[in-house]
Amino acid sequence: MRIFMFVSQSRDELHAFAGDESGSKLPEKYGPWGLTGTLQSRQSPPHNFSRRVIEQAISSEGFQLWRTKPKG
Repeated sequence: MRIFMFVSQSRDELHAFAGDESGSKLPEKYGPWGLTGTLQSRQSPPHNFSRRVIEQAISSEGFQLWRTKPKG
C-alpha cells in the first residue's frame, strides 16, 4: 500500500497519512490539506511510526492524523 503524507494548511503542526493522493477522506475542518510526500510499500514512515498501525487506521477511518511539537 502506498501511503500519502499531508500537512494541514490551517494548522501547521497537524499532519496526516491517507490512502489516496487527493486526501479525499481527510477532515475538511482542518483543511485545506497539502500533499508533502509519498511512502512506497516498503518505506518506513517518519518518526518511527508503525506502518501497520497507519495502514489499519487508513483501512478503517480513511486517514491517520499526527501532530508535531510547536517550534520555539
